[in-house]
Amino acid sequence: MEHVHQKRGKLVTSGMGKAGQIAMNIATTFCSTGIPSAFLHPSEAQHGDLGILQDNDLLLLISNSGKTREIVELTQLAHNLNPNLPFIVITGNPNSPLAQKATVCLSTGSPKEVCALGMTPTTSTTVMTVIGDILVVQTMKQTGFTIEEYSKRHHGGYLGEKSRSLCEK
Repeated sequence: MEHVHQKRGKLVTSGMGKAGQIAMNIATTFCSTGIPSAFLHPSEAQHGDLGILQDNDLLLLISNSGKTREIVELTQLAHNLNPNLPFIVITGNPNSPLAQKATVCLSTGSPKEVCALGMTPTTSTTVMTVIGDILVVQTMKQTGFTIEEYSKRHHGGYLGEKSRSLCEK
């Protein structure tokens, strides 16, 4: 995340299916903590949305298998656009082609899914979410993100009210 902060770029997250929902959550959480972020749907990337990627950006890709076709294709398209674009992958398969091409691979440890069939993304999605939250928290620490900055970005609801009251103390 230092890359994004130092180069004044943005974080672009992507994933397919449940992993895509987690990628979207990570992007919105980073936005609320001062890091410009956006979710890029991998299918839409093939129809013009790839234009969101700029030279100073960082891709964060999520794929439990590390073989998700749309995500693998996204890395190829992004590489064609900018061969030096770094990307991080969160995956349960650190030996996958996607993980091998990544600048940084964050392994989930390939936890066993708790559903009766052992297939529905349950445990893996929880671990992916935790890894995303760890990235956010560590970035907040590294950038020195303050409660005052938080209150400017998060006006509504309980958290907005609480952050403003903490600023008044």
